[in-house]
Amino acid sequence: MKTYKNLYKKICSIDNLMFAYKKARKGKGKSACVIEFEKNIDEEIKELNEELTSFTYKPKPLRRFVIRDPKTRVIHASAFRDRVVHHALLNVIVPIFEKRFIFDSYASRVGKGTHASLQRFDFFKRRVSCNGRLIKRGKENGNFVEGYILKADVKHYFQTINHKILIGILRRKIQDEKTIWLVQGILENGDDSCNGLGMPLGNYTSQFFANVYLNELDYFVKHFLKARFYIRYVDDFVIFHKCKKLLEHYRGRIERYISCLKLELHEAKTKILPLCNGVDFVGYKVFYYYKKIRRRNIRIFRKNLNEKLKRYRSGEITKIMLIENLQGWFGYARWADTYKFRKKVLEAI
Repeated sequence: MKTYKNLYKKICSIDNLMFAYKKARKGKGKSACVIEFEKNIDEEIKELNEELTSFTYKPKPLRRFVIRDPKTRVIHASAFRDRVVHHALLNVIVPIFEKRFIFDSYASRVGKGTHASLQRFDFFKRRVSCNGRLIKRGKENGNFVEGYILKADVKHYFQTINHKILIGILRRKIQDEKTIWLVQGILENGDDSCNGLGMPLGNYTSQFFANVYLNELDYFVKHFLKARFYIRYVDDFVIFHKCKKLLEHYRGRIERYISCLKLELHEAKTKILPLCNGVDFVGYKVFYYYKKIRRRNIRIFRKNLNEKLKRYRSGEITKIMLIENLQGWFGYARWADTYKFRKKVLEAI
């Protein structure tokens, strides 16, 4: 296995830090923290370079806040200068690990994402079901589409990632103690750092390290279980097969394997279902012939829409601003069978 040394100089270089700054500010140019950083950009970059090269760099405390969407999540936001360092680190090490990620890992990767994973989901369900082949279940039960799906979720994934195991995985490719020192400093800057567990939701590095950690599971499923039809998005994954008993066997093997990573499957969210029943995946309820948006997401959208309409009627926002605010949600909704619903919303506006 090829390993990489002398990466730290590339991470600390002025050019890389400047490039990292440009990536970190993308879409956030009007933020107060970005404006403040830009007042003395050359000095700020030089100071980061000196702190990193002298090993005196220490991340600032994370800003903690809670969001409910409707699931309650604790988010930790890094200071902007620390976000620059995160980008600088990943600029160098992501290309190393990207080569090792399997094709069907879809979270936080260029050219992947939720929509690509949905398309792959559709492709796999057609392959397993022989393009919707129906199986007879008797006169009373009718017919159903051939095939089953194992839908699984890792319990409290980000809170339970083990730092020691993660560093061990990184060391297989990165033979550079200076780079490992920087990674450890970022990992230890969190609420659970004293326990050597967890990564803060909201950190740019957390998304990448989450993929590195569960890439171990990806290899186990693809190369040891020989499961052909497997998709993972962060800590959610699905496996398709015609045989329900084989999926039950896979589940047991996976539970035993991830215990070595100090993880466990979420009992309530891990199920084996017939393809015709539909399954929750990447924010949609996916059935064989169609997709629906989750009811809770519809409720949240209606609530937000009513608030925006009130602001529009009171003159706080223009009609153009109202429509622009809705475009992001429409981009999400159009991947499900929501044409009539979207048409009603536009007519109401």
